[in-house]
Amino acid sequence: MENTTPKPERKKVMLSGIQPTGVFTLGNYIGAVRNWGNLQEEYNCIYFIADLHAITVRQDPAKLKKQTMECFALLLACGIDPEKSLTFIQSHVPAHAELGWVLSCHTQFGELSRMTQFKDKSAKHADNVNAGLFTYPDLMAADILLYKPDFVPVGADQKQHLELTRDVANRFNNLYGNTFVVPEPYIPKAGAKIMSLADPTKKMSKSDENVNGFISILDDPGVIVKKFKRAVTDSEMEIAYREGKDGINNLMTIYSVITGKNYEQIEQEFAGKGYGDFKTAVGEVVAEELRPVRENFERYSKDKAYLQEMYRKGAEQAERFARRTLEKVYKKVGFLPR
Repeated sequence: MENTTPKPERKKVMLSGIQPTGVFTLGNYIGAVRNWGNLQEEYNCIYFIADLHAITVRQDPAKLKKQTMECFALLLACGIDPEKSLTFIQSHVPAHAELGWVLSCHTQFGELSRMTQFKDKSAKHADNVNAGLFTYPDLMAADILLYKPDFVPVGADQKQHLELTRDVANRFNNLYGNTFVVPEPYIPKAGAKIMSLADPTKKMSKSDENVNGFISILDDPGVIVKKFKRAVTDSEMEIAYREGKDGINNLMTIYSVITGKNYEQIEQEFAGKGYGDFKTAVGEVVAEELRPVRENFERYSKDKAYLQEMYRKGAEQAERFARRTLEKVYKKVGFLPR
């Protein structure tokens, strides 16, 4: 008798990476990392620490080493389960750099020169405008295409790089036949871009000279509430989401993402109340949201052996997967097999 039981539908693959440039901000957490733990229930997820990308800017070697280990612990603290999701460190998988070179030979100089992040970083680091800074979108394309993901979560600032990845993948496929899966962007509906508390016209960044502008996800609860109390708002007193109220809009976005309430519900909740009450409330829900992250990070940080075991295991799995894609690419371009 024929088995008519339907086969379980294949989970789609989701891939994302994050640089080990210090503790994540609330912006990183809300815009990306917070969703990663949830996504692994619905997708086959691949998460990696992009330490190769980090060296386009000069790094202190000892600090980079420490931050990479901390970053791995933070991913786990934020809910990523290395038993469910492929989790590894980019430099531990040589195929990333190898495919990056092949893709750079299939990318036009003009395409790379149009990347807005290259222009921004060149202006910011004028004393070190290196070739890696220019070609790193090809390394990013390799990061993605090696694992054949269906989706890549992207913020507004990375959308251009994913578009280049798609262009290069299509170009390669047209030249050599079907090789790469062309990924789609995955953009969270809310909270994709969190702004500075000190200057709500700028994105929240850990490099902000004003420490009151950003929340570190390991900040103490008291520090978090204090920073929110100091958040820049406007001269009105109405808690409403509308144009011209950048500070309040930013706080409402944060409160909405964490509580699940929409803007109308927030406006009703704080009707007749002042900005002081609202800023305190936002600070308190953020502090509570981040409490388990702080506690988990402290626990993982004390167990270096476990962290090493997990990232080595992840790299072995990633290498096996990536090597298959790379060998296919090498064959297509005409390299002799080893």
